[in-house]
Amino acid sequence: MTSQSGNNEPKPGFLPIETNWFDRLFISIVIWVALSLFWMRFIEPFGLSVWCAAAISAVLGAYIVWKG
Repeated sequence: MTSQSGNNEPKPGFLPIETNWFDRLFISIVIWVALSLFWMRFIEPFGLSVWCAAAISAVLGAYIVWKG
């Protein structure tokens, strides 16, 4: 008896390209670097620490690797 649950089918993510986990990790690291540079240039002079950008990047990166 075979099950037709669809567990072997790839689930499409929200990224417009086909990726594996390493591709999504690389995209997350690039976003982290870009957000950190943007944060240091435009937002940190107002008093918000770059650690806020690191936290945002970590959450966004985990979401991209998990769901992307």
